[in-house]
Amino acid sequence: MRIAIYHNLPSGGAKRTVLEQVKRLSIRHEVDVFSLSSANHEFADLRPYIKNHTVLEFRPLKLLQSPWGRVNQAIRWLDLSRLNRRTQHLSQIILKNGYDVLLAHPCQFENNPSVLQHVTAIRTVYYCHEPLRLIYEKMPARPYDQAELRRRQLLNRIDPLPSLYKAKLQRQDRDNIRMAARVLVNSNFIRQSVKQIYGIDAHVSYHGVDGSFFQPRHIEKLNILLSVGSLTPLKGFDFLIQAMGCLPTSGRPTLVIASNFQNPPEREYLIDLAGKSGVDVELEGNVSDVRLVELYSQAKITVYAPLAEPFGLVPLESMACATPVVAVDEGGIRETVLHNQTGLLVQRAPELFAGAITQLLTDTNLAREIGVNGREHVLNHWSWERAMDTLERYLVA
Repeated sequence: MRIAIYHNLPSGGAKRTVLEQVKRLSIRHEVDVFSLSSANHEFADLRPYIKNHTVLEFRPLKLLQSPWGRVNQAIRWLDLSRLNRRTQHLSQIILKNGYDVLLAHPCQFENNPSVLQHVTAIRTVYYCHEPLRLIYEKMPARPYDQAELRRRQLLNRIDPLPSLYKAKLQRQDRDNIRMAARVLVNSNFIRQSVKQIYGIDAHVSYHGVDGSFFQPRHIEKLNILLSVGSLTPLKGFDFLIQAMGCLPTSGRPTLVIASNFQNPPEREYLIDLAGKSGVDVELEGNVSDVRLVELYSQAKITVYAPLAEPFGLVPLESMACATPVVAVDEGGIRETVLHNQTGLLVQRAPELFAGAITQLLTDTNLAREIGVNGREHVLNHWSWERAMDTLERYLVA
């Protein structure tokens, strides 16, 4: 097949998924990648695995500082129109090349990409990593945002710009996904969300894990617990700090958080919360994959508590490194972690979560057994080869 792949992604799990797909699809198919200059092309770099990597220039307009910040909603509104015109141009290039299928991934600005609106002459498959949560979910409250939030709410009563931007973003998000011939998702949890929000019957095409790269590095275990993810409220790091504050102070591990993106106010909030809770926290940014595997291998436990996580790749990577997982019993994590076999799933209560951590810290035989089981489970059921077999079936059919 001749496959065109589109994305406009920053660093993160979604871009890593695109890399793994490109690496494997390019072995058996002719694959070209199309993107915009606003995407992060250095992280999970696709270019070594393909011949043609087309990038059109697009940068969001510069946002204004206070006291003109409210005009930014109009600027973002304009950016959506600019982005739509740019993807229309990109779509014309795709159509001229006569591909068999377009595999589209999300856009960091509009979520479901507008390229789906314009590439209608060929079959389109869209990989929806998650719905636009900012629009469809209530975001976790943060003390650093409360005063500003109240001010915005008051101003929004007389200022139409925020509601106009939000309405346009939501309308485009819905219209774009409905133009895809087939929608793929990374878990049954997200399949249900897509059905509820967009009214679309999506198909589950799981991610995989490279077990030859994510494997135990036989190095000394340190007195650390590891968590991984962008430093934003949805990742639940505040909950992890609260749970670790319930552990005995004597011998309490350090919480290491590995993030490629760190929101500065969230960073300060977590540091302050850790100080009040008596928890030692180390925040590592711009973590390479090599360093990530090292951290998985050094950690006694990987702890994971995001809110309604779409899939749960972090537990799988940890399991591949034979490090046991304690995670919240929510979202897509329920599909990647087998309770009492490859990890422990716990309700979102700090005391219960701390109890599960204590169980694995004190019972080293159980922790070792769960780690071994996790590695075996990943190799048998979560390989990228298995994931790609499913993806290719949906690209062909």
